Amino acid sequence: MSENLEIEFKTLLSIEEFSRAVDYFQLKKEHFFTQTNYYFDSTDFQLRKRYMGLRVRILSNHAEITLKIPEKVGLLEINDALSIKEAHSIVESATLPSFGNVYNKLNSLGIDQNDLRLIGDLTTKRAEKKLPQGLLALDESWYNEQHDFELELEVSDADKGRKDFLVLLDTLTIKESPAPNKIQRMMLSSKAKD
Repeated sequence: MSENLEIEFKTLLSIEEFSRAVDYFQLKKEHFFTQTNYYFDSTDFQLRKRYMGLRVRILSNHAEITLKIPEKVGLLEINDALSIKEAHSIVESATLPSFGNVYNKLNSLGIDQNDLRLIGDLTTKRAEKKLPQGLLALDESWYNEQHDFELELEVSDADKGRKDFLVLLDTLTIKESPAPNKIQRMMLSSKAKD
């Protein structure tokens, strides 16, 4: 089964802070790539009520479906690789695959995938850089007429990672602005629109 534990720290950024981080890490236009996340849940939000997230992510040359489940520390990610064609078919039909790691996990949790529907999408322009502390991601995202910037640091140790994250923010002269995860931001902005 394709599973991994995701431990990350993140903060929302102003456009000035984002530009400062891009300059500090000497990132150029060619370092950025685009990905679009399509989020799924039931009409009664079975996943959200369990603090879980389900997405199909499409990049230029591959795609994946990911179920995120909260753990004591971090999030357990269950993934299945998809072809771009499969991913577009899932999004267009709003019908999830009836096989694979994600399907099996949903079943074991008593969630009927036939109850799940597409609830929104979010497009991100991202640059990643490997640092001694972990994997840095700088994101510029668009969703529901919203536009924001975010810095993430993915680490393997939560305690050390938190300290490293705060040192990184201090180095960049960035004040921490806790960031809900992307699905939460997309959902919150969707409610504000209604």
